[in-house]
Amino acid sequence: MVEKLSASAREAALASLPAWSYQPDKDAIVRKFGFADFSHAFAFMTRVALLAEKTGHHPEWSNVYDKVTITLSTHDVGGLSEKDIAMAGKIDALAG
Repeated sequence: MVEKLSASAREAALASLPAWSYQPDKDAIVRKFGFADFSHAFAFMTRVALLAEKTGHHPEWSNVYDKVTITLSTHDVGGLSEKDIAMAGKIDALAG
């Protein structure tokens, strides 16, 4: 079973994800991505969607033209979990 990260585990995990910011009000992490245009942003979102389906862990996100913002939190535990940290790493790999 997945558990919510402790404060020390969260800090250690975030050290490995420097592009992600912690949102204490949501106990979540967020990252903003920029692309050349809408098509590139949408292609990235498609790759993330396929990853989310494969892993069974879906992000909260928004897209405005060439920008994509992704927020990760595990709703089942009411905050940040190892699932979010793993997903963030995989999303970073997709982003290049």
